[in-house]
Amino acid sequence: MRTLTLAGAVACLATGALAQEVVRLATEGAYPPYNFINDQGEVDGFERELGDALCARAGLTCEWVVNQWDSILPNLLGGNYDVIIAGMNITNERDALIDFTQPYMPPAPAGYAALSGDADIAGGTVSAQAGTVHAGHVADTGATLLEFATPEETVQAVRDGEADAVFATHDFLLPIVAASDGEMTIVGEPVIIGRGVGMGLRESDAELRDRFDTAIAAMKEDGSLNGLLAKWFPDNSPQF
Repeated sequence: MRTLTLAGAVACLATGALAQEVVRLATEGAYPPYNFINDQGEVDGFERELGDALCARAGLTCEWVVNQWDSILPNLLGGNYDVIIAGMNITNERDALIDFTQPYMPPAPAGYAALSGDADIAGGTVSAQAGTVHAGHVADTGATLLEFATPEETVQAVRDGEADAVFATHDFLLPIVAASDGEMTIVGEPVIIGRGVGMGLRESDAELRDRFDTAIAAMKEDGSLNGLLAKWFPDNSPQF
C-alpha cells in the first residue's frame, strides 16, 4: 500500500521481541479495509484478522497498538512495539533499515478519484497521504502534490476543491466512490506500485520474523490467506 519517509528514524536499542511475554503489533487504524477502528473502538479490518491468525499459528500472544503513520517506523526502531502490520509496502529504502516478512499481500493497483471524469491528473493538483509511495508517484508525474497526514484528509481535499484528484490504492478508493452517490469517480487506468505488503520488524528480531514467515507461508499453502483477501477486498484484487 504505502511507504514511509525514513528521516528521523532512530537506532534500535531494544532486545529481541521473543524475550517478552507479549508481541506488540502496530497498525495505523485509518486505512480501511486494511485497518481501521470499529464502532467499539477496536482495531479491525483485514490486517487485524490476519495478524490474529498469524499470531495463533506462530504460538504467540499478541496485542495491538495504534500509531500514526508518520511515526510508525521510528517507534518500531525505538522499541515501542515489535511488528508493523499496516499496509506497508516493501521498498528497497526501508528494506535496508528493517527486516520484512515475505509479502502477505501482492502489489495492489492504485489510481485516481475525482469529482469529474475529465479531472487533470497529469498537470493539476493531486492529493496523497504524506510519506507514501502514492505521494512519491504523484511527485514523479509532474502534477502538483498536495500532501496530508491522513487518508481521509486526501479525499476531503478533493471534495473541498483543494485538489483535482486523490491518488491512493483502489482498495481504499473504490468503496468511497461507491458510497458517494455519483459525487466521485475513478479517473484513468490502474497503476501498480511496490513489491507487495509485508510485516516490518527490527533486524534484531530475525527469529520472530522467521516465525511469522512460516505462518504466512502456511496460510498461502492452505488457501486461508487468499480467503481473507477475498473477504476484505474486491473480487478483482490480486491474490496468491
